[in-house]
Order: sequence, then C-alpha cells, then structure tokens
Amino acid sequence: SGRSPRKLTLEHFKQQGLTRIPAHGALPVSVPGCADGWFTLHGRFGRLPMAQVLAPAIRYAREGFPVSELIAHYWQRSLPTLGRFPNFKATFTVDGERAPRAGEVFRNPALASTLEALAQGGRDAFYRGGLAQHIAEAVQAEGGFLSVEDLAAHRSDWVEPVSVKYRGYDVWELPPPGQGITALQMLAILEGYDFSKIPFGSPAHIHRFVEAKKLAFEDRAKFIADPEFAKVPVPELLSKAYADRRRALISDTRPARRVDAGDPALREGDTIYLTVADGTGMMVSLIQSNFRGMGSGITPKGLGFCLQDRGELFTLEEGRANTYAPGKRPFHTIIPGFVTKDGEPFLAFGVMGGEFQPLGHVQVLMNLIDFGMNTQEAGDAPRIHHEGGSDPAGAHTPLPGRVELERSFPYETVRDLMLLGHSVGYNLGNYGGYQAIRYDTKAKVYFGASESRKDGQAAGY
Repeated sequence: SGRSPRKLTLEHFKQQGLTRIPAHGALPVSVPGCADGWFTLHGRFGRLPMAQVLAPAIRYAREGFPVSELIAHYWQRSLPTLGRFPNFKATFTVDGERAPRAGEVFRNPALASTLEALAQGGRDAFYRGGLAQHIAEAVQAEGGFLSVEDLAAHRSDWVEPVSVKYRGYDVWELPPPGQGITALQMLAILEGYDFSKIPFGSPAHIHRFVEAKKLAFEDRAKFIADPEFAKVPVPELLSKAYADRRRALISDTRPARRVDAGDPALREGDTIYLTVADGTGMMVSLIQSNFRGMGSGITPKGLGFCLQDRGELFTLEEGRANTYAPGKRPFHTIIPGFVTKDGEPFLAFGVMGGEFQPLGHVQVLMNLIDFGMNTQEAGDAPRIHHEGGSDPAGAHTPLPGRVELERSFPYETVRDLMLLGHSVGYNLGNYGGYQAIRYDTKAKVYFGASESRKDGQAAGY
C-alpha cells in the first residue's frame, strides 16, 4: 500500500474545483507499493532466488501469452478512456488502436525488461535510479506530483492481522487502511443468528445478511483510514459487545430505511487474487490491484505497465478519517483472507471485486461453516450483493439501497424479500472472483477451488 505524494495538498484539489479525486490521470496516483511488497515478502519467506521466481513472468511478457475471453472484453472497454494518455496505446494495443482479441498472443517486451531489472537489482531498481525517474516524470508530465523522493522513501510495513472467532473458526484479515475489518464486523453480527435453522438462500438468510452489511459498511465509511493519521478503534469495532449492540438494530420483519455508523467508544491514546501452498504446509493469501480496471492510464514510457489510481479512494471532505493528506495511505478495498481452527490452517482465500469483497468473504465462510458446502461449492453458490450506503471516498448517504441477487435464487425468495420491504433487482456482474485453498489437517491434503464466473485455475503438483 503506497502513500500519497508529499507535495500534493488538499488545497490543490480545492483550487482545481474538485469535490472528488478523479478516477484517472495523474492526481489519483499514489506510490506503487507492489514491487516492494514482493521483495519484502520474499526476504522473509522466499526459498528460491528472485531471478528464478520472476523468470516465468519474464518469459510470458517477452514471448507472449494467449489472451482469455474475459480479459479481452475488459481490455477493449478500457481503451476509450485510457487510450488518451501518452504511451498507453503503444504499450497495451496490438496495432496502436485495438486491444488483443480473445486467443490472440500479446507480448510486452518492455515489461519483461522491467522485471529483469528487478531480478538483477532488487527492489531498489524500482524505487531508486532510472525506473523511479521514468515513473516520476510520467506522472508530473500529466500534472501530477509523485516524485523520485516519494518513491525512494517508500517502505512496506509488517502488520499484525486482526480477527474474530466465528463458530470456532478464527477468521483473519489485514488491519486498516484496508476494509478487512468490515468482513469481520459482518461475521460478528451474523454469529448471533442460528443458521442451522435458516436455510441457504431463504428470505431470512438474505435479509439478515443484507442488514448486517448495511451496519458494517456505515462504520467502514466513517472509521477506516490510515492508522498513522487517524484513530481507528479496531478492537472496539470487533468486540462482541459492539456486535451485540449493532445486531439489536436489525428487525426480523423489515429492512432499515436509514443506517448510521455506530459509536464503538473510541479509546484515547484491477485486481488479482492468488493463493498458494507448498509441501511444507506454508500457505500464502495475496491480492494486488491497479484499481478501476487497468489503473490511472499513466504509462511510463518503455516500462510496460500502467500506474494504479488507488488515491481516488481518499475523500476530499475535511474532517473525516480518510480525508486526503500528503504521505497518507488511502482507504483500500483489496483484502486477502485466512482462516485457522484450533491454531491450525484451514483456508487461504480471497474474493476480488472492489467494495463487494467483504460481502464475498462473509458469504464464502457462511457457505462453508453454516451451510456445509465444500470448497468449490462455497464459491459456485449464487451470491448476494447490496448496492447502497455511505462511501469512504464520498458523501454520507445512509440510505437503504438495493439488494441484487444472482438469478439462481428462486422468484419466491425475491417476492418474499420485496414483501419485507426490500428493493430487489438483478445484476450481470459485481459478484466478485473467488479463489481458495483449504487444508485438511487430518489427511494433510489441500483442496483447491477457483471462480466459475471469471478466469481462474486451481492446480496441484
């Protein structure tokens, strides 16, 4: 997670007449932290030389790979918006105008050279010297403020994960500025219901899930921010007493028409997900993202990649926890998940999909723990989305929103939810992308699962 440019101030946005940070261009670009994250993780846990680790990616970048249907579709959709930025078309099109079609081999030799520089020079090859200079120049040429000093000052931080216990399982997420605690809050609220008596996909199941989401997401909008800049009451938000208070606000017979953030009694003082496991029992849950499809559009010449636009997720409204400030990390949607039971690993998993990710985490875990599904079924089961509520990067709008269901739910369920007072509709997407590895401690074997709605693969050796 990278920090905002130190020379970009809140006042600059005001002078530009902006009420929200733009989705594309130079202003939403924060320091790219991904490469440093790779090397920091490798330094503690890696067993192979980084040159060997990066070799397959370098080969695919130089020799090419056939583009899948889904990626080709979204790639073409990004061109009208991002093609106006210098070097984007030169890097990400086949003939200077169009995206690669499904099955067409795409090559990116510039990215291969960048990865080779990292393999040879380590993380400093990215954050100091020529690569850093190219990145900073590309941002500043488009009116941005990211500097070589910002890149040189970047560091990754080892943090303690946060957790709640859900029916005997310890569910682990990363702490703020990510939204992992939102999934944990939802689970803490939902643990108060006996889902052994509530069938999967029933109106009672969906109603309670949606109402728990409304409550947790209002807290998300109010409290989640960079803990170096704001007091984020994580222990209080995850406490059983607070979950009990929030659950008491849920009616069994009608949806909430207005939902506000709670008072946990503050104490003073373009996403990919992958999970891997090896023969020694080590498991990794990892997620990274350029945000908004392919990112900001800012494409440093000759480097083969587009910079992320995660800074869009700051708010420009003064006085909020996530208000923009120089050198601050923005609110993040991307959350890798992990579950243990009795101190042993149980599940490494993630569900890509922006703000849907906490909803996806909770649904997968309920499917496994409450409804007895296997690892693949837990991802294949129809999903529930709820659109509405306050936004960490926008205005406070604690409105009821709309329940969106995949079409596998029967119409009787839709009808009963409408009779309760929910607004219900369908959505073609926005249901995330799931990957998981479950570990069986008795048999000492892994079970892999991959998303059926997107590209993905479960593979063993």
